[in-house]
Amino acid sequence: MERTVVTVPEDDFFVLSTLPPSQAQKQLALVFVLGLLAVYVLITVSPLSGIHLSRVDAFVPAYATAMFVNDSITAILLYTQFSILRSRATLLIASGYLFTALMLIPFVLAFPGLFTPKGGLVGGMQSTSWIYFFQHAGFPLFVIGYALSKGSNPSKRFRQGTVRGQIAVSVALTAAVVSLASFFFIAGEASLPRVTLDSTRLSPVWPYVGAPVALLSIVAIVVLWIRRHSMLDLWLMVVMILFTIEMPLSYYPDPARFSLGWYTVRIFGVLSSGLVLMVLLHEITTLYTRLLGAVRGQRHEREARLVTGDAVAATVAHEVKQPLSGIITSADAGLRFLSRSMPDLEEAKEAFKQIIAGGHRAAAVIDGIRTIFKKEDRKRAPLDLNSLIGETLALVREGLAKHRIMVEAELDERLPRVTGDRIQLQQLLVNLITNAIDSMAAVGGARVLSVKSKLHDDGHVTVSVADTGTGIGPQDVNRIFNPLFTTKPDGMGMGLSICRSIVEAHDGRLWAAPNTPRGAIFHFSATRSVSA
Repeated sequence: MERTVVTVPEDDFFVLSTLPPSQAQKQLALVFVLGLLAVYVLITVSPLSGIHLSRVDAFVPAYATAMFVNDSITAILLYTQFSILRSRATLLIASGYLFTALMLIPFVLAFPGLFTPKGGLVGGMQSTSWIYFFQHAGFPLFVIGYALSKGSNPSKRFRQGTVRGQIAVSVALTAAVVSLASFFFIAGEASLPRVTLDSTRLSPVWPYVGAPVALLSIVAIVVLWIRRHSMLDLWLMVVMILFTIEMPLSYYPDPARFSLGWYTVRIFGVLSSGLVLMVLLHEITTLYTRLLGAVRGQRHEREARLVTGDAVAATVAHEVKQPLSGIITSADAGLRFLSRSMPDLEEAKEAFKQIIAGGHRAAAVIDGIRTIFKKEDRKRAPLDLNSLIGETLALVREGLAKHRIMVEAELDERLPRVTGDRIQLQQLLVNLITNAIDSMAAVGGARVLSVKSKLHDDGHVTVSVADTGTGIGPQDVNRIFNPLFTTKPDGMGMGLSICRSIVEAHDGRLWAAPNTPRGAIFHFSATRSVSA
């Protein structure tokens, strides 16, 4: 059966009435329903069906109080959601929970034998049962209205100024319906069909009224199933299943109040009133956790990006140093080729081409720095990470040769294309490799730079840059990525901070680990292209 697809505004995608249920929640709901059915079968067909329990009058107010509190809190939370979403469907289901809560008041007042020995405080012998029927018929109608209203145009919502008025109207109308119905069932008790024989026994007429009431719950389940798409829909279906089970279990196998089935039905009622409340409370806790995480993340991002003017200047100086050094080197080489007695024009042209390329790269690096600090979006495209690693190693070949560093490149040929900003990712690689060169320049022995790319079994891509340099001290592991922190005598403390900002902007992660037998390894993850 096809489901109705409803387009949900992005801002509303994190609330119960729009958030789709997870697979775990679906499984939990299924286990819950199967458990209810097992209890139903156990009571109706097992030897337990013959058990007769004693009357406990205190159970009724306790049961009604628990349901009243649950339904009232649920209604308040749903009205709060309505004030945010301004959705007619949310307003209807909030009214439904308010309706069930208010109907409990005349139910308790009319319950026979609870306040007076022979009857209820108000009404007659039939009042309580008919109030019960009306409550269990009314709530499915609210649920059906909720399900049908979800298909309305999301743009046609109540204006913010009318929200309080709509809530007030909803509460007033619901209270009026409850009052009129209660007055009818209490004052007109003598004209009602006899569904009870006395204060405890139910009459044979009871199932003929209970069956249509149960049918309304089944209709509500069907409508919710057809139009389901949210977590609230899922748990409302479970509530309607509870409502459906209550009707036959109230009469079979023992058509009497205070029987095992009757007590079980009341426990089911408390469960049904608390289900959506528990899910709402879980949602509030989850959203609060997400909000707290978002605030912390935003604060961390702000601290990383909104650095002082000195830090920005240090960043520019740090990042432009590499292409400027290359430009100066190429210019010196070009002058030497032209100063020879027989000028080498071809080599000079090549040097000038390197100067032009270095100038463009310096401009791109400065543009990338501006993007990092101003949170501007850059154009990202699928790119070959292995090819980018090769280009970057070519850019730093002079520094590698100067310090006699051997390069080991182990590039995974299965590596898919990744999505990212080419200039920023190259900037990231240049920083990591330059740091590795500086670290190895300070030590003797074998100097090996190892650059690896790897495609993992779960589909994510990582790149590793390892060196045999001085490594990272245990006291510095947790702060090497902080802005303005450096272990170099002439360092500016911005390189690794920029690297982290670039990786996080690409939805990846950057971390460091010790190398064996010495040195450090820096790993970063990349996002594979959707088309890869």
